Amino acid sequence: MIGDFPVVALLHAGCAAAYLVLVALILIRARLSRTGLMLAGACLVTVAWTSAIALQWSEPLKGLAGWLEIARSVAWYCFILHLYRRTVSRERQIGQIAANIGLAVAVLIGVAPLIDVLAGRYGASLWSVEIVARLGLAICNLLLIENLYFNTREDARWHINLICIALGGLFLYDLVLYSDALLFRRVSALLFEGRASVTAMVAPLIAVAAARNRDWKIDIHVSRTVVFHSASLIASGVFLLALAAAGQVFRESGAEWGVVAETSIIFGGLVTVAVLLTSRSARSRLRALVVEHFFSLRYDYRREWMRCIQILSSPESYIGLQNRAIRAVAEVVDSPGGALFVRDSRDTAFLWAGSWNTPAATMPVPLGDPLLAAFREGDWIVELAKAGARPEWAGDLANLWLAVPLNHLGQLIGFVLVTESRASFKLDREAYDLLRIVGREVASHVAEQRARQVLAETRELQEYGRRFAFVVHDIKNVSSQLSMLLSNAEIHADNPDFQRDMLKTVRASVAKITALLTRLQAGDRETETSLTVPVDRLTELVATSSRVRGTEVELRHDGRTANVVMGPGSFDAVVTHLLDNAIEAAAGQGPVTVSIRHDPLSVTIDITDRGPGMSPEFIRDRLFVPFASTKRGGHGIGVYQARVLLREAGGDLLVISRRDVGTTMRILLPSVAAVAEQRSPVSA
Repeated sequence: MIGDFPVVALLHAGCAAAYLVLVALILIRARLSRTGLMLAGACLVTVAWTSAIALQWSEPLKGLAGWLEIARSVAWYCFILHLYRRTVSRERQIGQIAANIGLAVAVLIGVAPLIDVLAGRYGASLWSVEIVARLGLAICNLLLIENLYFNTREDARWHINLICIALGGLFLYDLVLYSDALLFRRVSALLFEGRASVTAMVAPLIAVAAARNRDWKIDIHVSRTVVFHSASLIASGVFLLALAAAGQVFRESGAEWGVVAETSIIFGGLVTVAVLLTSRSARSRLRALVVEHFFSLRYDYRREWMRCIQILSSPESYIGLQNRAIRAVAEVVDSPGGALFVRDSRDTAFLWAGSWNTPAATMPVPLGDPLLAAFREGDWIVELAKAGARPEWAGDLANLWLAVPLNHLGQLIGFVLVTESRASFKLDREAYDLLRIVGREVASHVAEQRARQVLAETRELQEYGRRFAFVVHDIKNVSSQLSMLLSNAEIHADNPDFQRDMLKTVRASVAKITALLTRLQAGDRETETSLTVPVDRLTELVATSSRVRGTEVELRHDGRTANVVMGPGSFDAVVTHLLDNAIEAAAGQGPVTVSIRHDPLSVTIDITDRGPGMSPEFIRDRLFVPFASTKRGGHGIGVYQARVLLREAGGDLLVISRRDVGTTMRILLPSVAAVAEQRSPVSA
């Protein structure tokens, strides 16, 4: 029996679990190469062997556990032989395999009887043969691993050094274990228990080796975050253990201040670990150390891409795109700050657009600056220390290190300056390529923001232009009314009633012009949302038009009333323009009628004249086209404005016209009940 149950069984069970995880990671890939299948098979045999020992811990060298141990050594030998055949020529393979087999046979034939003679016995016992067989397999594996390593080109050993170290250490331990067993005629319980730990410890090295070799087609992802945090915890634990040992030395010295010294040292160590773990510089140095020694690629590109997109698409409104763009570039090289320069709209210079943890720059970068030429049309990362003297436009920007161009669709639209990294950072092709990729992504976001700004400004100008055209047209209508009023004043100036009407009309015209100018300045900030009673407004507008125009206008309504959600100013502008057009179209050929009808959900207003009418083609192609007018001195904006205002209020404007019959301009508006119906109380 070897060892006690809690130690032997638990250690081998843990080892089986570690290799089972490794098998799962290897088999996750949908299509495995032959190398991947052989590695998974060797690991699976190792799982079976360690599981058998965990179940058969009292006699681990006999029965199923003993046979699985031999199968484990053979499986790893086949895997190493497969790697060897991929590396070494066929002629050398045959000679090396024959030499390994010959040496193993020599050990089996010669060593066991020699050990038995030394032990005072004659002949080879079965136990000796079993031990010698295991010893021979360990020697064969070691020899094959040694030949694999030294027969691999020196520049290619980086790919196989971890697997050689892992399996070499594993079988070297077997060599020591079974050599000791042959010499002392027993298996050392201590060494046997330690073999489970050794086997488990080499599992991560096997996983990293598989992840390094992409040509093995084994998709094992070793998380940089997990490795970094594990390394941090291990380093912190070793540091604290060292401090605790130092404190224990002080305590054992017998001095009165020993306990105080131990407590102070441990507390100081905890504070130091906390500071180091929260220090970006210390974490950067540790991350660089881990990446350099454990990973074939410096960056996890999926994680870097997700980080870049997350930074650029940050939902926090208080973080401007300028700061996010700088951070996206700076964090690639672990830089704590930087500045963004963007080409101005006139293509005369690059202007400072924002800073992150650096002062602002006040001077623009002219287009002829040497830095821009060093970008080589936006495809080159520039190290500022190698670019020459510090430029004048840099101002208070200190510790500048790299300049990353922002290339969008072949045009340099800006660049990001980043400061020196927190830890020593070696620039290589991988870093340059990632900076170039992130720079292009940042450039697309910067260009998109600039396009949105231009679009917003264009919309504001377009909206202002539309409001200006509407206001000018309404002022033209007021001017026409005042001109007609002056014409009538020459005839009826002595009439007191006319004088009162004239003052009333002038006062209303001045108020309307003032309201129009206010609407032009306010724009959408003071959109009218008040309610209007169409019947009341139509009564006043019809009376004013009849008085000013001298034309009879008949108002007809159904005796009902309702409200519409439209400001009085907009409602008056629509009705006044359509009414003026109807009066001009009638030209004395018949009366102009305004009729209003209240439906359950809408209000319909018809303004009808008996004029010449319009053709369907004219209504379709020209009536609602702005700035196209058939009237002399007209602006062609009135009908277009009327329909826009009605649609903004949720309504519409329809045209019903026939040649030589007349035209009806139909206003449709959603209605709101003027007075809510009162419900009668329910009697008990």
